[in-house]
Parts: sequence; structure tokens; C-alpha cells
Amino acid sequence: MTEIEKLYYELLAPSDDLVADIARLDGDIMILGVGGKMGPALAKLAKQTVDKAGVNKKIIGVSRFSEPGLQDELNQLGIETYSADLLEEDQLQSLPDVKNVLYLAGTKFGTTGKESFTWAMNSYLPGRVAQKYKNSRIVVFSSGNIYHLTPVVLGGAAEDRLPEPVGEYAQSCLGRERLFQYYAAKNNTPILIYRLNYANDVSYGVLLEIAKSVNEEKPVDLSMGNVNVIWQGDANEMAIRALHHCEVPAKILNITGPETVSVRWLAQQFGEMLGKKPEFINGEQTTALLSNAAEAFRLFGYPTVPLKKMMEVLVEWINQGGKTLNKPTHFQERKGQF
Repeated sequence: MTEIEKLYYELLAPSDDLVADIARLDGDIMILGVGGKMGPALAKLAKQTVDKAGVNKKIIGVSRFSEPGLQDELNQLGIETYSADLLEEDQLQSLPDVKNVLYLAGTKFGTTGKESFTWAMNSYLPGRVAQKYKNSRIVVFSSGNIYHLTPVVLGGAAEDRLPEPVGEYAQSCLGRERLFQYYAAKNNTPILIYRLNYANDVSYGVLLEIAKSVNEEKPVDLSMGNVNVIWQGDANEMAIRALHHCEVPAKILNITGPETVSVRWLAQQFGEMLGKKPEFINGEQTTALLSNAAEAFRLFGYPTVPLKKMMEVLVEWINQGGKTLNKPTHFQERKGQF
């Protein structure tokens, strides 16, 4: 293992607060949609934390498992897995009942041209899952895209801002929230809606995309001139800890980093670190897709991995040719077309 890989895994280790929270959590944990970008790391973090806490608790992952080798990898780590298409009712109903559900299932990219599938995954399926797991507590992954673009000077949309989703992806995400909210009230199911705004890992994310553009001497698009970012490890910790904050009616919680970060500044910083001169296209506007996560910081404290550390790790990862995913965030998109 290289030094950068060692540092990377150190940054994914569970905190003492997470260990304490999972030790006092009753019941097993199921991750629906474990095969996506965040799912595998979330499952591994949960399993590592359970082991460190010394508690008898199953971590269960459910996915179609289209990525070769992922199911075997999770099984070898002691994570119980089920291969299932959640849209198939018999497969959904065959899953075991659990006390805690982390709901990551959904679709974003390729929405244009596949609108009906997007609505089925993001709005129809949540209603079915909410009924299947009506006796569980559920953390529902959602998106900051349900907010409209806000003036940069206001510091991002807080949870009390009314949703104004633009485009069918964001609209279907609001549909997901509404279905879970409905069944939370109907069945007295404690739920937390986890509105995430740009998790970042060495293999994907806004920071990686900007750094790669600078390194490959491709222009950086300033159409979305400001962003929020958070280390994936911090976002996953907050997701697990959020199981203690599920409520009826469903609680809404923004999850992101504390800074409103200039994309131009990021590119310039990466340029200095990589020895490249960044190029730009388009220009900043007075609004951006931004979230205010002050309530999450009140509950969990600030993220443990700061912005500059994320950037340093990413640059070293790029310099050493680390593996990355071809899953762009399309953070520049202002009209909701994914």
C-alpha cells in the first residue's frame, strides 16, 4: 500500500463519536442501494464501526450489483448482501425486516430521455419502501438540487427554504421526499431526509473534476461559480449518526461542508499545487446551488476533514495515478438537465 493510500484509508476511519452512536443504536442496519458511489464506503464504514464498538449488529447491503466483484468484496468483509431489483415487488418484499434503513437507491444521470424510469426510481419506489419498512427508522438520501439557485451572499439554502426544483431529476427527488413524508405521518415511521450537496472522494466529486481539468489543461467552467463540498467519509458518518435523529414528522437535514467555495479559487489553488495554469470558460453568476448545513453541524460537529486536506490528498492521488470513477457530478448545470 502506498503512502497516499494509507493516508486515504486513515481519513475513512470511524470517529469516536460514531463508535459511541452505533454502540447505542438498537438493531441491524440495511443499506438499500449499496452499489452506488457512496454505498460501498458507507457499508464498510458501518461494518468497521460495529467491529470497533464490539457490538453484535449485522450490516446488510442490497443492490443489483452490476459492478463485477463488489458483492464478493462486501461479503468477504462480513457484510451480508442481497442482490435485488427493488422495483420488482417480489424481490423487495423478500428482503429481511430490519430496525435501521439507510436509503440510497435512486437515479440521476441519464435522466433526460429516461424520465419515466427516473420517476419510478425516485418517486414510486420510495412509497413502496416506506410501506415495507414502516416499522423501521429510515434515513433517506436526497439532494440539494431540490432547492432553487440562491444568491451567493446569503450563504446557501437552509432547511426552512421552500423547495423549487428545476428539471425532472430534482422534481423526482422532491417526489421521493414527499412519499416518505406521507408514510412517516401515516404509519408513524421515524424518518430523516438527508439532503446531501456534493460528497467528495479521491475517486469522484467536484474537487476531483476541477483538479483533473486543471491538470489536463482543460478549461474550467465557471457557470456555477460557487459550490459546497464535504469529504465522503464525513458525509457517511453523518448518515449513520442521523439514525438517532429520525422523527415524525420527517426531519429534514442539509449535509455539506461549511464553506461557500469559489470554483475559480479552487482551480487557482489546484494550479499552484499541480504546476499548471488554469484556464476558464464562461463567468460566475450571482446565484448558485448552495446549502446551509448549520443544523447538521449543531448535531454532529463540523466535518473532520477540512477542505485543504481534501485538496492535498486529491492532488497526490492524481500525481500517483490513483483509480478514479467516470461519474461526473455535472455541478455546472443550472437548468436541471441531467
